[in-house]
Amino acid sequence: MANRIVLNGVSYHGKGAIANIADEVKAKGFQKAFVCSDPDLIKFGVTDKVLDVLKGAGLSYEIYSDIKANPTIENVQHGVAAFQKSGADYIIAIGGGSSMDTAKAIGIIVNNPEFADVRSLEGVAPTKKKCVFTIAVPTTAGTAAEVTINYVITDTEKNRKFVCVDVNDIPDIAVVDPDMMSSMPAGLTAATGMDALTHAIEGYITKGAWEMTDMFHLKAIELVSKHLRGAVKNTVEGREGMALAQYIAGMGFSNVGLGIVHSMAHPLGALYDTPHGVANAIILPTVMEYNAPATGEKYREIAKAMGVAGTESMSQEEYRAAAINAVRQLSKDVGIPADLKEIVKPKDLDFLAESAYADACRPGNPRDTSAAEIKALYESLL
Repeated sequence: MANRIVLNGVSYHGKGAIANIADEVKAKGFQKAFVCSDPDLIKFGVTDKVLDVLKGAGLSYEIYSDIKANPTIENVQHGVAAFQKSGADYIIAIGGGSSMDTAKAIGIIVNNPEFADVRSLEGVAPTKKKCVFTIAVPTTAGTAAEVTINYVITDTEKNRKFVCVDVNDIPDIAVVDPDMMSSMPAGLTAATGMDALTHAIEGYITKGAWEMTDMFHLKAIELVSKHLRGAVKNTVEGREGMALAQYIAGMGFSNVGLGIVHSMAHPLGALYDTPHGVANAIILPTVMEYNAPATGEKYREIAKAMGVAGTESMSQEEYRAAAINAVRQLSKDVGIPADLKEIVKPKDLDFLAESAYADACRPGNPRDTSAAEIKALYESLL
């Protein structure tokens, strides 16, 4: 079976990259942007950085900000109606995963109205048309939603998140400008950065991994390990390094899938509104221990990429422990909690485990699992 790689048609990287948006829009003859951005980014002036580019070029736009941290079916449906009413002919998504996931779903449904109920997009939906032309501008260094074929929507009626995988939803243009990330507070920087590390590690050990995606993931692990601590301190080098690291991780995992770290994190976001990156960071080392028997020599390469010395002379047990300890140390250094005691209620364990087992990321896990084993993993973190 052939391996497939799907990436943006065009991507811009580096300080000042957002200036290229105006030229791209004019070259394609678009008339009005539907700007998806969450209320906090608008409030604190982050969205204005892109709006100023549009204004300076005399380009029209309308803002849509009915977006939650874990975007809901209703956010998407309201957005579809707003887009259709706006007269816009393309989308600019500005933000983290919440803004971009909302924009992806809106863009898909506008061009594929038979999926208007949103729930029908779960899994690999048979959409026929590419989504509305989209330019994605990340403001966090973690989700890599600007380069992935995935998005996640929350079903509030059923207290669950569902993952949608669709090559038709990938943004046409990604604009990865570290200046757009410079106002992220330390806690959000840490959480999104650990999300990027989780993407890279899960993508590297997933069942679908192959040589090209391994290359992306190992480089992403190296860059996160090198730059996340600096990004949390808001250094220029740290911001630039993490902007690149999270995009490279997205280039990989979008094409090969993830594993049960994400499967276990998704229900926490749906039930408790736990920030996705925080949930991933807490769960990652424990699941790495669980998955170790199914990973061959890959933990040696993870440890090496994270800067652990002497991995070539280590035994399998030693390099696996070294990789896991390096992840734990990085998580601790950037202020991530060590367990789920303040998040998970024991009465919800069965629901969480069943939701995680049903999650679309679970089949990619390198070690086959069960709802009972996932429940035990949650319990070990309490």
